[in-house]
Amino acid sequence: MSDATVLLQTLQQWREQGWIGPLDLAFARFTHALVPSGDEGAPVVLLAALVSHLEARGHTCLPLDELVTSPAELLGWPSEAVQAWTLWNAQAPQALLRAWLAALKASPVVDAGGRVAGHEPLVLHGQRLYLRRYWRQERAVAAQVMARVSRQLPVDETAARTILRTLFDEAGQQPGAAPDWQQVACAVALRAGLSIITGGPGTGKTYTVARLLALLLRLADGAAPPRITLAAPTGKAAARLRQSIEQALLTLGPDLAHHIGPARTLHALLGVQPGTRRFRHDAAHPLELDVLVVDEASMVHLEMMSALLEALPPDTRLILLGDKDQLASVEAGAVLGDLCRHADQAGHDQDTAGYVERLTGQRLPAVAPPTRAMAASTAPRPAQGDLFDHSINAGTEEHPAVDGAAAPPALLRQTVMLRRSRRFGGPIGQLAMAVNAGDADRALAVLQGVATMSSDHSPAPLSLHLSATTEDVVRLAAGTADQGGGYRDYLQHLACRPGGDGLDTLNAWALQVLDAFDRFRVLCAVREGPWGVTGLNQAIEDVLTRQGLLRKAGEWYEGRPVMITRNDPSLGVFNGDVGLVLRWPSGAPERPSTLRVFFKDGGQLRSVPAGRLADVDTAFAMTVHKSQGSEFGHAVLALPDDRRGTITRELVYTGITRARQAFSLVAVRADVFTAAIGRRTRRHSGLADALVQLSGEP
Repeated sequence: MSDATVLLQTLQQWREQGWIGPLDLAFARFTHALVPSGDEGAPVVLLAALVSHLEARGHTCLPLDELVTSPAELLGWPSEAVQAWTLWNAQAPQALLRAWLAALKASPVVDAGGRVAGHEPLVLHGQRLYLRRYWRQERAVAAQVMARVSRQLPVDETAARTILRTLFDEAGQQPGAAPDWQQVACAVALRAGLSIITGGPGTGKTYTVARLLALLLRLADGAAPPRITLAAPTGKAAARLRQSIEQALLTLGPDLAHHIGPARTLHALLGVQPGTRRFRHDAAHPLELDVLVVDEASMVHLEMMSALLEALPPDTRLILLGDKDQLASVEAGAVLGDLCRHADQAGHDQDTAGYVERLTGQRLPAVAPPTRAMAASTAPRPAQGDLFDHSINAGTEEHPAVDGAAAPPALLRQTVMLRRSRRFGGPIGQLAMAVNAGDADRALAVLQGVATMSSDHSPAPLSLHLSATTEDVVRLAAGTADQGGGYRDYLQHLACRPGGDGLDTLNAWALQVLDAFDRFRVLCAVREGPWGVTGLNQAIEDVLTRQGLLRKAGEWYEGRPVMITRNDPSLGVFNGDVGLVLRWPSGAPERPSTLRVFFKDGGQLRSVPAGRLADVDTAFAMTVHKSQGSEFGHAVLALPDDRRGTITRELVYTGITRARQAFSLVAVRADVFTAAIGRRTRRHSGLADALVQLSGEP
């Protein structure tokens, strides 16, 4: 290996080719300034650049053993980059790994002992290399999780059993039938300091947690009710959670919903401090609440989960909801995937099974908690009628979000997977199930077997557009004059503005426009380029303007959909919030109307003057990542050519499950779709190992 000075020149060339990013090169230069300039410093400089590169790809660490054997797959590099790597470094993999480990252990910028209070920028743990920040956060999350799962809360079983029977009106468990996992989840969460409820769309996660909250409120029995807070990673997800919980509670008791405060984003809950990565609430200034429900937990990255757990008092009950099969967070980490490892195998011990049966009458299957030897065990295929009644590791695949040990039994005992979808019983559900099981042939057959239009001219549940161009996406977005569809529907509502300036009438109209906008959405796999968010937003905006459906006058115009791209607590807007620009009475005679951006907060409206929003994007098209936590009547997934293999099964599954009534796939070729189904998202992390190590369980 050349010395570090020559290596930096190579890294500069890699940066110019787009194989690494500017921050990766900058971190390598920073490391170079701290290490010897000879041959012994070169490996450290190289690996510093690559651990930074992996962090940008969502990994919390750099697995050195995998780097020496499968650099292309790990780094996401094109073939020409791998050829350059091979020519530049021709050592045998194991020899190279030994040389790297020796160099890292001898380097002054590497903590090879994993000291919590260390100050070196890099940490080496086994064959994983970390940035110090992620090492600390991973260990902190593991410690907090294990402390919470080891806490068993007292339960008045007699009272709880009576209340649960009034909350669930289904018949008792039939002999040989699967348990009602919703009741099981309530019982498990009732005595757990931390519980996880996972399941696919329509499996009733919010339905279940609403009954859990009703149970907790009724158990108070005249005493001070628990302080309950709802939160989610995005404003849209938080609003949907609050609305769903409120509606469910209203059916269970007229007074229950009054005890639930407004749902907030995690940033708002913790208190963003502008210009820093810190929050107002931390271990020294904890949150004041008794129960916290976090929805869409798959979107919570490692840094946010670490901050959240730090700010929670030890006796606060934490309930995480999410679909473990969805995309992981945009930022580094796959915390829910790490925590839900083997959730489908229901590792409930005899004590938990007895407790659950006493409370609910539901008998849990006799399944032993998984051990390390079971890490690659097989899982049964779901029955055709039980959509999503299967794990992400269907067949013989290992869970893609983690590498290493199985989850500790204590965590499994407090994790419940809901298995039957009550919403996706038709073609959309069949497609999602085929994708999630990795069955590309079946997924394509489901798509091809459904007509593109139904007899009443409404969109069919599924439609397929292959050998497509971006014009096909734009045509779907524009709809048609005689049949409507696309964004035409919300723009027609926009044009039917009521007369006068009565606020009640205007608010009702604004809600109708926002509801109509949510009936259709274009979802992108990439951000840049003609098939990305930027290109499709411009193309859709242009065609709607040419057709006279939009009247664009400058940057801000009525009907423009916008997405917030940066938190601004002073305005009450957060990254991911989506709103519409509407003309609104200003209340000033000299200015009869002004443009405001309206956001839906459950069934309520909130608005901000358009001119005060600096960080927004037009939102006719959005990435699949940004769509998590949302649902649309008709979702269109646009798949471009994917030569670098960045489109994965989880992305396709997440896009499909955003659709309520109709889903359209628009792809350059069928093989882009089928290849994505065979490609798993894998986030490298040491969290699963850390959980097992801290648990002290075999």
